[in-house]
Formats: sequence, C-alpha cells, structure tokens
Amino acid sequence: MVTVGVIGCGKIAQVRHLPEYAARKDVTIKYVYDLSGERAQEVAGRYGATAVESYQEILDDPEVSAVSICAANSVHCQITVEALKAGKHVLCEKPMAVTLAECERMVAVARETGKYLMIGHNQRLAKAHVWARKLLESGEIGKILTFRTTFGHSGPETWAIDRKNIWFFDKNQASFGAMADLGIHKTDLIQFLTGCRVKAVTAWMGTLDKKDSLGNPVTVDDNAICIYELEEQVTGVMAASWTHYGSEDNSTVLYGTEGIMYIYEDPAYSIVVEKKTGEIIRYELDQIQTNTSQSKSGIIDSWIDSLEEGRQPEISGEEALDAMRAVFAAARSAQEGRRIEL
Repeated sequence: MVTVGVIGCGKIAQVRHLPEYAARKDVTIKYVYDLSGERAQEVAGRYGATAVESYQEILDDPEVSAVSICAANSVHCQITVEALKAGKHVLCEKPMAVTLAECERMVAVARETGKYLMIGHNQRLAKAHVWARKLLESGEIGKILTFRTTFGHSGPETWAIDRKNIWFFDKNQASFGAMADLGIHKTDLIQFLTGCRVKAVTAWMGTLDKKDSLGNPVTVDDNAICIYELEEQVTGVMAASWTHYGSEDNSTVLYGTEGIMYIYEDPAYSIVVEKKTGEIIRYELDQIQTNTSQSKSGIIDSWIDSLEEGRQPEISGEEALDAMRAVFAAARSAQEGRRIEL
C-alpha cells in the first residue's frame, strides 16, 4: 500500500491526481493541502482524507511515502526539495520549475536523497503517442525530416477552479504563460516521438489577447511559436496558444522520407499514415484528452507502478529537464530576438 499526500487542490489535482489515486486499491490518500482551507476541507471530505493547515504536516508524517505537488509553478522547486529531503518520492506537475537552476536543483536533490522524482508530462502516455513512437522507430515513414506540433485551447480561465483569481496569468507565480503550460507538453512529446533532443531554437512569444479579471493584459505570454532544430537534422515548428477560441488543437504531424504521419488530427482516427506510394493506413486507438473531456491520463498508474517496482519513473526529473532546457532557451530566444543553441 502506498500512502500519499496531495499538495494543492486546484483543477489538475481534482480531475487527475485525486481521482486516479482513488481508483487504485493499493493507494491511500491520507492528506490534502491547499492555500484555501475551505477547498482542502471539501476535497478531503470527498476522498476520506485529512485536510491539513500546512503541507509540512504531510512531509512530517513517516507513513506518507509519496506526494503530488499540484501548486503554482513558483513553488514547485521549494516544495519538491523539502519533500525529497523529508524522504518522500515526488510527482510534480509541469512545468517543472520557473528557472533552469531550480530544475537542476530538483534533479540533484532527488539523486542525493535516492528518492524518485517524476514530472507530469502525460502526453507521452497517450495511446496514440505510444503507438506512434513504435511506428516511427520501425521506419513507418522513413527518416523523419520535419514536423509541426500544436497545443491550443481557449485558456486557463475556462479550466481553473477559481476563475477570478487565476495564478496562471500572474508572472510572479507562473513565470511563463502558454509556453510553459502547453508548450512544455509538446516540447517533451516531440523529443519522445523522434528520440532526438532539441539542440537549437528560434522563438517568438507574446501576449495577443488575454486579459485578467480586471480587463488588463496578462503579464505572461498567451501564444508561443518555436522553430526547433533537433538532433539528426530533424527540424519543425511547435505552437502553443491560449487563444484557440473553439475546438482544442492537440495535433502533431511528422513528415518523413517515406510518408506523413498525422496524430490526433483526424476526428475519427488517432493516427493516419499516408505513404508516398499513396497507401493510407488508419489507426483508431483513443481520443486525446481535452479540458472539457477528461479521461484517465496514465500518469498516476505509471507513478505508482514505478514506486511499487522500485524503479525510476518513466518521466523522470532528468527526462523533464531536457525539455525544460528547450523551453528556457525559447524564452531567451524570444527576448533577445535570435537563435539560441542549447
């Protein structure tokens, strides 16, 4: 039995971490904590947990072996480091942290303490993405040449628990906007699919439309567009947006020497492969999660399985750090108006 505590009871905790923990018979949710005591009490009542006034109470309990950190980006590093040093395994939501130094510290402390650190990059666990990687590795479209990958929806105000007090829009708490909220998913995903790391980036990031509850422009980016140069001469475009005021776009297209692979672009088929011979192969595996249609992410299953088997989690701190390096390079590229090599 794995005993866990959940730190932060916002939307991601309520639609993913808590229900997916509760679905497992080998997990006990002992504690929850949130800055809003009322919210913590309400969530605790639903899951038979105890709401605590300080997350330190969770870290001080030797019965708790693992924690989920679902708090604002700005405190990810602080809480992660404290939890690791308290002897807890840590599943931290993305983005990993708000500076590269913080990300590196999280990885270093996990290594020093011998505890596991996993980051919630759930997109690589989607069935179509897992199958697409196998197809790509088998040479289904030949050598990958270029790609485009997009994650766009109408913004966190349509998703957050407290829609009048959205920390996503506060640069002091979030550091980034759409780039770290959505772009980190696609940055991690394209490296996962291709098996190649980002080695250079040219990026634009800006605020085109988003306003806070007072009607003022938000202080973080609501759109980001990156040209990623990967290893093996693979180059493509990653776009992240909070201004897709319609259906979500969560698609990826890869162009190879032998054909094209479309992932989550066709409404009926999760993968479509178009060969240069004209042959078309369709795979119906699943549908990608959306803000309005949540399904089991696989994150908690992967996390708990790794703890019970005593092995590094599939999406380790080191894996996430590779993607975060590209995100920070993109921010620098956008700020300085030039290509940045990693």
